[in-house]
Formats: sequence, structure tokens, C-alpha cells
Amino acid sequence: MPRWERWAVSLGVVAVDQGVKAWAVSALAPGEIRPLLGEFLRLTRVHNPGAAFGIFPQGTAAFLVASVLVAFGLIAYLLLGRPSGLRGWGSALILGGTLGNLIDRARLGWVVDLFSVGNFPVFNVADVALVLGVGLLALGLVRGFR
Repeated sequence: MPRWERWAVSLGVVAVDQGVKAWAVSALAPGEIRPLLGEFLRLTRVHNPGAAFGIFPQGTAAFLVASVLVAFGLIAYLLLGRPSGLRGWGSALILGGTLGNLIDRARLGWVVDLFSVGNFPVFNVADVALVLGVGLLALGLVRGFR
């Protein structure tokens, strides 16, 4: 993966995440639910001060610091390690997701979550990028050790 593509992926995730969250904040009241596909897929505006799935709701400051450290670590890895293939894509997605949620934490003190699927906890675009990125990075690391 050329270096510019990694940055484009990361910045693209941040742009889409922040754009969707801005729309949600302007279109939905906190706690408002709008069905998209019946009860299976809903838009639900939630302010999440904690981590994934709302755990550790009092940890906003710790998650802010952790996000900054992860972002700097990933930037260094992308610049110096020059990961390719699955590791490059995974790292770029994780960086974009981390920055998307970091912006919310720094600006608002919480993360805006808005997608609700079935009984799964509410999440956002940055969360999707993080999960996909971790999966790709893990797969790339496992495949690289063969």
C-alpha cells in the first residue's frame, strides 16, 4: 500500500465519521430513535462518555489520553514501519477510528453513537473502522508469522 493511501483511508474514515455524527446531532435529539429497517436497524443518538458498549462511563479523561497515545503510536508505525497489505489497511482504519472518536471526546466530552443493530449496543462509523482495522491487523500479523 503506497504511503498516501494509508493517510487517505485514515482521513476518509475521520471525514465520514464526523460528517455522519454532525448530521445525527442536527437531525436527532439525544435518545431519539428512528427505525431504518424496522426494529433491526435503527438510528439512535447516544452520548457515550465511556468506552465501547458504554463500559467505564467515568473514564473519559483516561480514554482521551489513551486515544492520543494510540494515535501517536499508529502515526509513528505508519511513517516508520511502512506496513503493507492487511497490516497497512488495518493500521489506517484503526487510526481513522481512533481520531474520529478522539475528536468527539476532546470537543464534547463524550462520543456520539448512532447506529443500533438488533440488540447490539449503539455504535458509530469510527467504531466500525476500529473493529475492521483490528481484525485486518490481527489477520495480517498472523499471516506474517507463517
